[in-house]
Amino acid sequence: MALHQFDYIFALGMIFAFLDAWNIGANDVANSFATSVSSRSLKYWQAMVLAAICEFLGAVLLGSRVSDTIRNKILDVTLFEEYPATLMLAMMCAAVGSSIWLTIATRIGAPVSTTHSTVGGIMGVGVATFGRHGVVWGWKGFSQIVASWFIAPAIAGGFGGIIFLIAKFTVLRWKDKALRNSYYLIPFFFCFTTSILTLVIVWKGAPNLNISNLKPGAIAACCLGVAGSTLLIYLLFFFPYFYRKAALEDWTLKPYHMFLGPLLWKRGEVPPPPPGAVSVPDYAEGHKEADDNASGTGDEEKDMGERVITEVSATSAPSENNTPLSGVEKKEIAPWYTPKGAAIRIWKAFTHGLTQDVISYQSSQGGFLAGDHKRRNKNAPIYDNKVEHMFSFLQALTAGTLSFAHGSNDISNAAGPLAAIYFTWSRNSVNAKSPVPVWLLAYTAGALVIGLWTYGYHLMRNLGNRLTLHSPSRGFSMELGAALTTVLATKLGIPISSTQCIIGATVMVGLCNNDLRAVNYRMVAWCYAGWILTVPCAGLISGIICGIIINAPHFMEVYTAS
Repeated sequence: MALHQFDYIFALGMIFAFLDAWNIGANDVANSFATSVSSRSLKYWQAMVLAAICEFLGAVLLGSRVSDTIRNKILDVTLFEEYPATLMLAMMCAAVGSSIWLTIATRIGAPVSTTHSTVGGIMGVGVATFGRHGVVWGWKGFSQIVASWFIAPAIAGGFGGIIFLIAKFTVLRWKDKALRNSYYLIPFFFCFTTSILTLVIVWKGAPNLNISNLKPGAIAACCLGVAGSTLLIYLLFFFPYFYRKAALEDWTLKPYHMFLGPLLWKRGEVPPPPPGAVSVPDYAEGHKEADDNASGTGDEEKDMGERVITEVSATSAPSENNTPLSGVEKKEIAPWYTPKGAAIRIWKAFTHGLTQDVISYQSSQGGFLAGDHKRRNKNAPIYDNKVEHMFSFLQALTAGTLSFAHGSNDISNAAGPLAAIYFTWSRNSVNAKSPVPVWLLAYTAGALVIGLWTYGYHLMRNLGNRLTLHSPSRGFSMELGAALTTVLATKLGIPISSTQCIIGATVMVGLCNNDLRAVNYRMVAWCYAGWILTVPCAGLISGIICGIIINAPHFMEVYTAS
């Protein structure tokens, strides 16, 4: 029987779990995809679509195991066996504390760990209800999570650095032979990345797909089978496209031509390109301002920018016979309380991020934390654009893999407390291994996607190239290193933060430029400060709220002085 007298606790838990998941999308997922957008491997809208698909599938298909872990490893739920309603209240307060802190951090642009925020919230209510005995402090609880704060960035950095150094010394540094060598290395990375994605599913197990507890032989067979299929697809579709695009510089090819596969070998000669036509984009654009200014292009761009600003100002300025543009826009938009006006405003809020130029913002002077991006990029080598173009497809694949792994791991931050509230409310009992319903995972995953779409750009533009120089080859190494670490932690049931993984991999790949000043240590310190403050801040908010409610005077209760 459900505890209908506490329906309001369940309703508040739903609201604040949504806010918690919204902030995970706007903060945590945005940090993960800042790498792909900053390196120009994915446009902003492409990253949003890919994240929506992969995060949602990862959360719904693989999210249940870690959702149990984050609650059971921090809070001793057996203490609440006689007080199930109090567990509902405690988990609601944990969601409130976590979501409030995440909202503050997201607003000020602090890339904090959403995992730490949930952990802090649960610890706060544990102390508020049963004192220090309400929290599992040993290695099987909080201590293991504290260790992961330092171990996760180190492991991800090690993976990312090794992957980038392999690419650097076998392909990128060979100059004239870099393109030739890439034809051998790229298919290996394609196969390896898809094997990792397969490992996320079959090694961890997908209870919602009835895939779990597979034997090592079956897991190895699945990974090898997927790798073999990937190699076949690469040879049939990707390799002909890469050869014409990079080696023959076919400027007429579009991404959808890849589906022609073997027919591309019979496409014929490449026609002479018109002025300004290029076969691959310039991935180093905006990263070498000093060199551009030396050749004169910087002054020309500056003059052009001044002319454009002058023209726009002149055009938009109101004259005697013209109405101001702002007035016209206000008249054209229906009032907010009408269905049309409400729909327009909701759509603008949802797609507002698509109008943001993330890369240009990263290159601008952003105060003390942004540092000197020209100095950071000064000694960082710029590699062959054709090779970087092939790595951009790999980075799109690793971005999806990391996003899928992130959805399976970090959705527990919002789903864990809400699952405890729902189970207790619906059955009036406490169970340390309560199942997480699929609808609950879908609910929090949907909120996560909405948060990414509506406000993810705010955190995304504060990282990326403001941390170190990004390019497709570097970004691929960062994301694959972070994905490997996330997969390992998910298998072991350790609720690590993907933010730590991606930042650890980013710093190590940046140091592979052989320049200690290639990394913005101010931003690294800002990230670590956010990680350290998150647990106590979220814990204090949730603990104080929970303590006040539990010890508040009851209505119609008579108290005597003692």
